[in-house]
Parts: sequence; structure tokens; C-alpha cells
Amino acid sequence: MSVKLADSVAAIGREAWNRLANPAGDAEPHPFTTFEFFEALEASGSASARTGWQPAHLVLEEDGTVRGVLPAYLKNHSQGEYVFDHAWADALERAGGDYYPKLQSGVPFTPVTGPRLLGSGGDVLLKAGVAAVKELGASSLHITFLTKPEWEAAGRAGYLLRTDRQFHWRNPGYADFEQFLGELSSAKRKGVRKERAAVREAGIAFDLLTGSDITEAHWDQFFEFYQDTGSRKWGSPYLTRDFFSRLGQGLSKQILLVMARRGPHYIAGALNLFGGGVLFGRNWGAIEHVPFLHFETCYYQAMDFAIARGFHTVEAGAQGEHKLLRGYMPVETYSAHHVAHPGLRRAVEDYLTREREAVTDHIEELAQHGPFRKGN
Repeated sequence: MSVKLADSVAAIGREAWNRLANPAGDAEPHPFTTFEFFEALEASGSASARTGWQPAHLVLEEDGTVRGVLPAYLKNHSQGEYVFDHAWADALERAGGDYYPKLQSGVPFTPVTGPRLLGSGGDVLLKAGVAAVKELGASSLHITFLTKPEWEAAGRAGYLLRTDRQFHWRNPGYADFEQFLGELSSAKRKGVRKERAAVREAGIAFDLLTGSDITEAHWDQFFEFYQDTGSRKWGSPYLTRDFFSRLGQGLSKQILLVMARRGPHYIAGALNLFGGGVLFGRNWGAIEHVPFLHFETCYYQAMDFAIARGFHTVEAGAQGEHKLLRGYMPVETYSAHHVAHPGLRRAVEDYLTREREAVTDHIEELAQHGPFRKGN
């Protein structure tokens, strides 16, 4: 066996990548592990050396055949990751060290849990990740939003372990949205109905688009929404217009584009992808302010679609305790970190021990304040 670095997913190839990412050959695999998603990011220039995301994928080969991949990027900043290490960077630089470049393993701009050790040889890839940090002159390797079994394997390999939390909606088999509402406390049920009614009374209707129904004109309008909202929230949105065209070409059958319109004119939209019985909410934008429009477009429409398709989960992205009142309950997320500098490693390890305990306590506290009727 040998491990090498690949400077793009294209250098690994669609067949090899998807064989490892989707070994069961599912018709709707986890969308954020597919070659098509990574290729759309890289080929569009959204994840590139120019944007501070230089591809450096670890590829495990045996007898000329690709057996495993750890998707990774060499970075000169800590943006677009959703697992924050700015304090670690500041600490090392105050001590006279260089935190950047660093290696980041995950899906750029995508806070979604999924496999990171694609294929076989996970233990070898974890060791190779440590070696790559030294070879590339990086300070560290951060594997974010990996699965819990992978997180545990990383811990056994000596990585530092971190937890955080997101809010996910679970569908135990609801017949419709009204049945879900029946599980909520009276006050929370009235609140959700009030929000949905306000959007209808504002004259807003929705088009739920999948597959070939999504045209380049739809992407043009969605990109306008994404740019407008992203510029106000982050200053510089991450994704290029070309990314959305490439995504539509590669994964159209796993895309749900929720477009909100007033009469014939679209005013907002939310991009979702789905696979493995999960609907993943990703990007949203609007060019008009309508009370509760964000909740309806991103959360309630997603829940309606998930119920209709029989999906068991809706993941609505990072952060946002406001999701709790709308039926999205807290769950743990996982990341693993190799820090080369001994002093920084000791400090981070101590901090993470206390942080994991705090995250567990916070999840338990949040769950006690969920919207469901007591006894559910």
C-alpha cells in the first residue's frame, strides 16, 4: 500500500471516487460524499487555491488501485468550515508559531455529517494524515463532521476529539404535517400555525423543483438570492454561479429547490439535497423581507417534502437554537484534530475535555425545552 496526494478530485476520477463513497451502489447516495459535489466545488473555482481551499486529497493505493480516500484541502484561513479554531490560531501565532497553512478534511462550506474515510484503510489514512501535516509544513489536520465510528477511530489513532451540536428534525412516519403538529404542545403548535398562515396571507406561494424541472433561469434567480443574503451575512459568499450549474448537471435527481414567489415573481429560495432518507438544507436567500418567510422556506417546506417522500430526517444546517421551537432537536456532531505543536496540543486537549462536557450538558438542557408535549 502507498498513500499519495491528489491535487483535485478529477485526478482521482469519478469511477474510483464514487466506488469508495457509495460502495452499495445506492441510487440516492449521501450527496455530499459524491464525486459530483466535490467536482462542482473544485471545477467552479469555489474550492481552489485562489479561495484558500487548495485540494490535497490523501489517496490510498494498492497495486495501482485506489482503495481509500481522505478528502482534504490545504488552507491559509479558517473560513467556511463551521468548526471554529480561530482561538487556536491566535494562540499559536502569539507564541511565535505559524498556524497556516493547515490541512482541512471535510466538505468545503458544508456542515453536514458524513463519511470522511472513504473506502478501506481508514487507520492507514489517519496515520498518513499526520505524516502529511509534517510533509506539507502545516500546523495541523482537522477532520470535521465525520461519523461517530470514524471519530472514535481517530481518537484511538491519537487525534484530539471535539463535539458540537446541530438541530435535526426526525420523522417517525408522520402521515402529514398536521400529525406532526399534534405532537407539539398547544403553545408551540399555535406558534407554527401562526407563522405559516402569515406567509400565506402575504400572498406567497411555493414551487418545489427537482430534477429536470430546475432550469438555468431558476439557478440565475437563486444565485441572485444567495448573493444578496450572503453578502449581508458574510461579506463575500463562497459559491460561484458556475457551481450551481455544475451541481444541477451532476446531481439534479437529488436536489430540491424551494422557490418562493409573489404572483409570477420569485423573491426567495432554499437549496436542499437529499439521499439516504435524509433531506439536507444548504443555502438560502431572499430579496424581499416577509415575516416568517425564512422559517417557511427552509424548515416547513422541507418537512412537508420529507413527509411526502418518507424521509426520516431533515438536517437544516449549522447553529440556530430558533430551530428548537419548530421541532428540530439537538444532536451531537463530531470533529477530530491533529495538532503538531506540543504546547498548543496540550492546551487544546485540556480545552476540548471541558468543552465536550459542556456540549453534552447543553444538549440535555436544550432537549428539556423542546416543543413536544410532555411524555412524547
